Amino acid sequence: MYHAGVGISGASGATDRLAPGRYLPEWIPEAVSRHASDVDMLPAGSPGKVGLLDLAFERIGGRTELTGHYQKAPLHIARPLYYDPELPDTAYVMLMSSGGGILQGDRYRIDVSCGEGTSVHLTTQGATRLYRMEQDYATQLVELTAGPGSYVEYLPDTTIPFGGARYYQRIGVTAAPDSTVVLGETMLAGRLAREERHAYTAYCSDIEVRDTGGRLLFADPLRLVPEERTVTGPAVLDGFGVLSSLYVVTGAQPAQVVADAMHEALAGTGLRAGAGVLPGDRGAWARILGAESPEVEAAFRRVWDAVRRLLLGVPAPDRRKQ
Repeated sequence: MYHAGVGISGASGATDRLAPGRYLPEWIPEAVSRHASDVDMLPAGSPGKVGLLDLAFERIGGRTELTGHYQKAPLHIARPLYYDPELPDTAYVMLMSSGGGILQGDRYRIDVSCGEGTSVHLTTQGATRLYRMEQDYATQLVELTAGPGSYVEYLPDTTIPFGGARYYQRIGVTAAPDSTVVLGETMLAGRLAREERHAYTAYCSDIEVRDTGGRLLFADPLRLVPEERTVTGPAVLDGFGVLSSLYVVTGAQPAQVVADAMHEALAGTGLRAGAGVLPGDRGAWARILGAESPEVEAAFRRVWDAVRRLLLGVPAPDRRKQ
């Protein structure tokens, strides 16, 4: 079941995965792409600079099993765990990187296919650090497919852009009409403990969710380029140090009911936060702003827990990092 650097049954071969068209974004915001250049270290596309993960899950014998697995360093996973007594059929998978962070010239791609009736929780081993980039830039592509009746959570830890980082990330989701996808994204304004705030060069991300026919349900672009325009105004991060978002794409409950549950969970946090309905009533989303990570993480967990209780009737488990 576990293979590193090779293809397995039911998946495309390693040669196709290593084609540049697989791991290079079709489009990159100009704020990032204008920094394209050769690097003195290993160039983009070299071994160790292209990280790939391709995972497939199916429901077998009453629980979700990992049935397809391809990985290329520095990306890899730990063996799926089934530690939540409330949802013993759910596979909890930790996405890991042997590099300790993302460097200039890195190109990562993660594909996860969740079949009919599966229940999958995806997280990362810890915060994603975007190191200083004096040459070129870094990108990451994430593609999630949620099959009929599946429940998929993608809740990576916080992204921390160091001074000089240039980064573009695209998260694409294809969701079946009766699936549920819970998607989270959190970023710091920088290394706050070192008083390094908005010292990155460019932090850009796109989230796009589509139905199985390819129709766009909603998109949420983020463009933070401190040298060009303020990122501390009321429409962006204001004076806060942490920005967190949670998107719940579902038809299991009316969109307004989901939004109300998320809003109620945030009401007592004292943070700048709120929730609303996604376009087309396909679910709800919440955004949280705070000064420091612990308070935002606590609020994020409260919202996630409220969503779990509403949609699944169970609380959110501890997010194990071991």
